[in-house]
Amino acid sequence: MSTEFRLDIDKETAKGQYSNLAVISHTPTEFFIDFALAQPQGVAQVVARIITNPRHAKALAHSLLDNIRKYEEQFGEIPDMPQPPAPPEGPQA
Repeated sequence: MSTEFRLDIDKETAKGQYSNLAVISHTPTEFFIDFALAQPQGVAQVVARIITNPRHAKALAHSLLDNIRKYEEQFGEIPDMPQPPAPPEGPQA
C-alpha cells in the first residue's frame, strides 16, 4: 500500500548545500548528523545539521542503503572511499 506524500520546499532550501563530509553522533534520544564541506586548506565548515530520533535515523539508514542499491543497479558499483593509512605501531624515533 503506497501513500502519496507531498513536500513543499522554498526556493532557498531547494538550492541545497554541497557536503563531502558527515559527522554522526547520538544521545540516548537523538541522532545528530552534521554535514560539512571539507576543503584542503582548512577546517571543515558545517553547512547543515539534522537532528532526529533513533527510529527516523534507522529508517533513513535503510532508505539510503535501498537507494544506493538502486543507483548501483542503474549506473554501476560506487567505489568505497580510500581508507587513511593506519598509524605506525611501536615506538617512534
